[in-house]
Amino acid sequence: MTITSSPVQVSIRHELRPGDLGAVTAMQGSEYGEQYGMDITFEADVARGMGAFGRALAEDPEAGRMWIAEDGAHMVGSIAVTRETETLARLRWFLVRRSARGAGVGRRLLDEALAYIRERGFERVELETFSELTTAARMYLDAGFEVVDAAPRLQWGREIELRHYELKL
Repeated sequence: MTITSSPVQVSIRHELRPGDLGAVTAMQGSEYGEQYGMDITFEADVARGMGAFGRALAEDPEAGRMWIAEDGAHMVGSIAVTRETETLARLRWFLVRRSARGAGVGRRLLDEALAYIRERGFERVELETFSELTTAARMYLDAGFEVVDAAPRLQWGREIELRHYELKL
């Protein structure tokens, strides 16, 4: 599938290639570090989760799925679904680089992930994020998610409001 919006032309794929997990980790670390002042513990937490995700997929291809958005050869976004239990899925690593925002890439990534979750018959999907991601929050709420918990926390080198969202299917 290709999304076209001048000057960004983005394709989305879910077949992972060598280097994708590391590239998503690096993109998360650099984008959130630069935009929101996260320290390296944020990237370390992403790397830990990404490693577990990669191993889970190697053992069971149904353990989840990741979508990669690309503008030519450049990764501009990602989202993943992990299977937590037979009835619970988790959304993770949702990010669109600033260079590709405003072209519908984030909405399409979220739609792809939610379609996958529904196709697999999950009953609930959860995610955890921080309050400053207001565009993503609007997309989650528009998709039917509810904030089920929010609390201030000292994490990733700064004070954040951590939010937990849930969607019952």
